[in-house]
Amino acid sequence: MSDHMKRLAAPRTWPLKRKAAVWAAKQSPGAHSIESSMPASMVLRDMMGVCDTAREAKRIIGNRDLFVDGTAVKNPKAPIGLMDTVTVPKMGLSYRMLLTDKGKLTLVPIPEDEAGWKLCRVEGKTKISGGRIQLNLSGGRNIVLDGNMYGSGDTLKIDVADQRVVGSYPLADGAAALIVSGALAGKVETVSECVVVRGPADNVVRFKSGTETVKRNVFVIGSSKPEIKLPEASE
Repeated sequence: MSDHMKRLAAPRTWPLKRKAAVWAAKQSPGAHSIESSMPASMVLRDMMGVCDTAREAKRIIGNRDLFVDGTAVKNPKAPIGLMDTVTVPKMGLSYRMLLTDKGKLTLVPIPEDEAGWKLCRVEGKTKISGGRIQLNLSGGRNIVLDGNMYGSGDTLKIDVADQRVVGSYPLADGAAALIVSGALAGKVETVSECVVVRGPADNVVRFKSGTETVKRNVFVIGSSKPEIKLPEASE
């Protein structure tokens, strides 16, 4: 697998100047898809602007000065994706990776205390030994619980230090949702209903604005209003 790509071929979600250079780094395999994440070195250089070159970004990462979800990043090509918290403690910088209303990845400044938690969507559930339930979450996380309290598509507020559930937001009528892919990517909508489709087709989520999309494109970010700071609307 190639470890680089031409900028012209980079995903549309990447906020890059396509003709500023020929090549772009390609992130290592990880918990995020190539469309929903960017390599750590490019996040430092192109999105945060804390350095001017890839060499300087690699030096920052080599010094263990970049943290994602509270853990020091060691690989310059580690994927940093949607809902990840990004911090550089020595510079007092804290961000959350989100999408603009144009569907582009962006970093939203957050208070330092908000960097201690993140939102994770329940992607699926697995029953394990002892009758316990393992929740398979977005971002590559898994949590084992004694009860079956959450459904697929619900969002959990996770303390990144000890992976403790500190809140939950179900995919239900009135929930605030961020559309993370598709033609409406980056839009924030209010859920009207979730329609279960018989057969192999995806379930559909309808919104109070009259639009709809498939369930896998919907990320709940609050029970009635967004629980996270959102990017400013584009002009």
